[in-house]
Amino acid sequence: MSNAPLMPKATAVWLVDNTALTFDQVADFTKMHPLEVRAIADGDAAQGIKGMDPISNGQLTREEIERGERDQNYRLRLQESKVVLPTAAKKKGPRYTPVSRRHERPSAILWLVRNHPELKDAQIMRLVGTTKTTIASVRDRTHWNASTLTPMDPVTLGLCSQIELDFEVQRAAKEKPTTTVYGGATLLPASETTRKDEDDQPIEKHDDLNVDAVFAKLKTIGGKKHDDEEE
Repeated sequence: MSNAPLMPKATAVWLVDNTALTFDQVADFTKMHPLEVRAIADGDAAQGIKGMDPISNGQLTREEIERGERDQNYRLRLQESKVVLPTAAKKKGPRYTPVSRRHERPSAILWLVRNHPELKDAQIMRLVGTTKTTIASVRDRTHWNASTLTPMDPVTLGLCSQIELDFEVQRAAKEKPTTTVYGGATLLPASETTRKDEDDQPIEKHDDLNVDAVFAKLKTIGGKKHDDEEE
């Protein structure tokens, strides 16, 4: 529970009119400025405000007020409520869209459907704040204004932030990876073209020439030439 009472100005009006508490005590209890409490007492402020009894709603006790009236330095303490109110559960629903932007949601849906087909209907609902029926009508071109719809970025329209859009796109990409489309023949990678197989080892050339036979043949040729010159 908050340290300030419910409807502090109305409570201050009642305390000023019905108790002998000082301005500082009233100001401390209602979390107001002492000069504002003085203005209420003088009739310069809170005109037309009906005082609210803090005793009837369980925020103060008569004994607490009497103790404060006896001691000007005493500070009143707000009574704790005996009724425990359950915390309201946050309802899950479509994202709230301002009225001035609601007519632009179909254009944003069309942009998301065309540019990010991997997004699910639930993700589009969170981004734009729409319903599955509207998404289906835009996707199937059965929307009443389908002929004049123009794809528009929801970030530009102010329906969501760029961070929210990127988050949903990345999340959809992880859940549903895009399939690789064949884009034609491409060059083989360098690891394939420069690989050396064991069968492609260079064949060593063996020199089977007999050196002695070569020199003997040369001598024979040289001898015949010398005999022809003598003749």
